[in-house]
Amino acid sequence: MKKEEVKQKGIRGIKTIIYGRTLIVILAFLVQLAFFIVGYLWLKEYSYILNGILTIVSVIVVLHLFNEKGMPDLKLVWMLPISIFPVFGALFYLYISTQAGTHMLQRRLQVLFGHTKKYIAQEEAVRQRLTEESFQMSRFAEYMLSYDNSPVYGNTRIKYYPLGDDQFPDMLAELKKAEKFIFLEFFIVKEGYMWESILDVLKEKVKEGVEVRFMYDGTCSLSLLPNFYPKEMEREGIKCKMFSPIRPVFSSHYNNRDHRKILVVDGKTAFTGGTNLADEYINRKSRFGHWKDTAIRLQGDAVERFTYMFLEMWNVTERSEEDYTKYKTSAEVAVKSDGYVIPYSVSPYGTERIGKRVYLDILNTAVNYVHIMTPYLILDYETMMALTYAARRGVEVIIIMPHIPDKQYAFVVAKTYYNELLEAGVRIYEYTPGFVHAKVFAADDEKAVVGTVNLDYRSMYHHFECGALLYRNSEIAAIERDFKETLGQCQEVSTEDYKKQKLWERLEGRFLRMLAPLM
Repeated sequence: MKKEEVKQKGIRGIKTIIYGRTLIVILAFLVQLAFFIVGYLWLKEYSYILNGILTIVSVIVVLHLFNEKGMPDLKLVWMLPISIFPVFGALFYLYISTQAGTHMLQRRLQVLFGHTKKYIAQEEAVRQRLTEESFQMSRFAEYMLSYDNSPVYGNTRIKYYPLGDDQFPDMLAELKKAEKFIFLEFFIVKEGYMWESILDVLKEKVKEGVEVRFMYDGTCSLSLLPNFYPKEMEREGIKCKMFSPIRPVFSSHYNNRDHRKILVVDGKTAFTGGTNLADEYINRKSRFGHWKDTAIRLQGDAVERFTYMFLEMWNVTERSEEDYTKYKTSAEVAVKSDGYVIPYSVSPYGTERIGKRVYLDILNTAVNYVHIMTPYLILDYETMMALTYAARRGVEVIIIMPHIPDKQYAFVVAKTYYNELLEAGVRIYEYTPGFVHAKVFAADDEKAVVGTVNLDYRSMYHHFECGALLYRNSEIAAIERDFKETLGQCQEVSTEDYKKQKLWERLEGRFLRMLAPLM
């Protein structure tokens, strides 16, 4: 049997294992949900006293929802099942909101957040220089430091990549330079040319004595990688973890995925952006036409924050404190100052929604333009108001969306927002060649964001994310140039286009929009 045939047979075997396990997980979830429903129906039918008590509990739950801090949109979504199935809806809410796994993860992250804070300090000279240049930005930088452990850095060189195709060769080149450590954290990892090329370099670096840690999101085990994949990596000398692996036990913490994309080499270089480790991200494989993604490379002081972001997530399942000083960016790495950068993380826990706050700050302070690329457009009320208000006060607000979506349900929901945005003066374009996966904001030739945060509830409320806010950095010009070049490959959307949408698609979008805070 030829080598290629053996490889293909092995891949088919792995896929059989993956899909078999996925089926078991789905069936286990359905069985648990069925028991919950049957138990509720039995109690309702045969225990009038208990049913009365549960009705009182339902009223208490409704009062709690009305008075609880948090997102009004999510409260409204929970009102729907509670209104239709009063007792069952309330019990289901209690079950979801009291999950032990979720609270344990939240407490552990709070501990790690405090631990990281000991290693992070705002350089006074940078803070002072920023204050002299912009009082508004200095105040926002203080907010980011206080609520996200994210200082503002100078002395950082940025390189912007308008495509994953452009980023990939530089990723390989930087990996090959590694002498001390390599940290990788990605949402999607899929076997293919891109991942195999990176993996070959990682194996070589392990043999050279470089410490390699690799973490990916647990949803990969449902359709992309076998559950035993971390053990395979360990056999190669690569420390490997799945974040929140999916198990056949129904829990709300599975909703909080690690959607970040981080690569750190020796504390000298970091990459982040939209690209995952799969062939479609570098257009070696076509899934939804041409794949438009973006990323940045950071070299210099700001790399340190990405190192600490990775270590925070890695240590979620560890119990001993790690010595972060081993991975601190050396003073020798310093480069000539080029504007400012604030690398930041996003957590689904707590009251601060850092990813959303960064976007809102840009929208609320913009004077001339805000240019946006996003694959999804599922907006909460506050973000919708910020977009429309910016347009109404004369700011040029342009959003580039995909023309060929990867998720049809998300696309029909996005279109339900089009009319309100268009009527306010926001301009919407769709990328004709294919799918836009980029997450980019650019404003006034002064501010830009490249990261993993989409304009949807998933990214702003439910996922772990990351990004980099650039201020007066020379590479902002390259980001704006790419936006304009991409715009030249787009078709503008009008209110007439929305009217041409099929009736069933409109109805589907309106129905799904009710559930948008959970999407």
